[in-house]
Amino acid sequence: MKKLILSFLVFTSSLLQAQEISEALRYAQDNLNGTARFSAMSGAFGALGGDLSSLNVNPAGSAIFNNNQAGGTLSNFNNKNNSTYFGDSFIQKNNAFDLNQAGAVFVFKNTNSNSDWKKFSLGINYENKNNFDNKVVSVGTNTNNSIDQYFLHYANANGGISVTNLQLQENETKTELYDFLGSNYGFGAQQAFLGYQGYVIDKAANYNESNNRQYVSLVPDGDYFHENELISSGYNGKITFNGASSYKDILFLGLNLNVHFIDYTQSSSFYEENNAPLTPDYTVSRLRFDNELYTFGNGFSFQLGAIVKATKEIRLGFGYESPTYYNLNDRLSQRLNVISENNIEELPIDSVEPQFPTIFQPYSLQTPAKITGSFAYIFGKTGLISLDYALRNYSNMNFKPNNDFNSINDAMANLLDNTGELRIGGEYKIKQWSLRGGYRFEQSPYKNKSTMGDLRGYSGGLGYNFGSTKLDLSYSTSKRDSFQGFFSQGFTDGSRVNTQNNNVSLTLLFEL
Repeated sequence: MKKLILSFLVFTSSLLQAQEISEALRYAQDNLNGTARFSAMSGAFGALGGDLSSLNVNPAGSAIFNNNQAGGTLSNFNNKNNSTYFGDSFIQKNNAFDLNQAGAVFVFKNTNSNSDWKKFSLGINYENKNNFDNKVVSVGTNTNNSIDQYFLHYANANGGISVTNLQLQENETKTELYDFLGSNYGFGAQQAFLGYQGYVIDKAANYNESNNRQYVSLVPDGDYFHENELISSGYNGKITFNGASSYKDILFLGLNLNVHFIDYTQSSSFYEENNAPLTPDYTVSRLRFDNELYTFGNGFSFQLGAIVKATKEIRLGFGYESPTYYNLNDRLSQRLNVISENNIEELPIDSVEPQFPTIFQPYSLQTPAKITGSFAYIFGKTGLISLDYALRNYSNMNFKPNNDFNSINDAMANLLDNTGELRIGGEYKIKQWSLRGGYRFEQSPYKNKSTMGDLRGYSGGLGYNFGSTKLDLSYSTSKRDSFQGFFSQGFTDGSRVNTQNNNVSLTLLFEL
């Protein structure tokens, strides 16, 4: 027999993975999340400290606190995606609420007056680095390409897959064959199987098992109406365990140990309908291809930081964030429904829907390290201005084990770049009130900025000090253009997407 039939169906591992650069960037990039004060000043806190979210930029910031403090932040995430596909535009708006941040810092002052180490602090803080709730819809008529190219790419790759492997044997189910192909030949063979069993592709007329394993499309030439819906949900959370100390109240040193959590679901539904004239031969008239990816896992990173009070007004900061080392797991569910017809009749739906998801082999992802230099000028008790500049080399990202990911790791090394990020924030106090504003600029991680453009954002907010309680409110907005390819291989057409993210945060702080 071609395979051993399992006594009961279980989830299996594919030999080859299906990761993409976009997945690595999804977990490597941070949004402007955190306390409302932090967000209102665009996160420019590397030389300031004294804020629970400042620990994410520079762990020495907790030693700036004079008293114990605890707080939490509720945020509203709102975004608008304007997609353009072959001249047609579609706007999709999304909205979500989340507990964005919660944490506390405890300050221990040194009672020994002869010691130069004046105090040390311990902190713990949770932040949602990324809220993944999003939806992008692209609609338009493609005059060039059909999704058949996606299935043909995998069927014809590396000399072509044997048609024997794509055909059902007696008493064999589609789920069993799909599972067998994934376990023995990998993700690509599964995609070829979907196209073959859905009658989107077929072996060529001159197909030869020994030297010409080629496949052709059963989709006729014409114009293709496409609708692609991409829905994501989940979060990338981080818990920070912080320790810091103050030397003569001039030098502040800190360390973070960070635990990361990922829970991400992405559902895509691609619909195609063509306008080709019908003939006596059966050809594909319309289809729908659904994919659902679920990724979960955890990671670890550490941070080192220092803040120096150079003068009474000037503070300098330096922060180092190690790469984050993620251990991740993927589960993929797929379904293809195809309708074929000729000039006489329409056939029933050809449905290829494996009953169980593919569970890929566990893998690791190493995101790039980050170095931040900071400057702040304090105007007595009335205000301040702060600036952070960070460097991060995205071309250093890699999936592991290396032998399984040579191709994508090489692609990231060639396509991604060393980037800079600028954050500027200011604050002005009027009695109990604080007025805040900020600006940030983040370079594209791609060398080719048509794939993903630079990010620009603005922020503002205000706060009120009740004494032992503080209430802060912020609003931040950012825009970025990107190209969203519907599929990574074969059929690589996609839409241009302009994304605007808006975030309103409310933070309540208590001195303990």
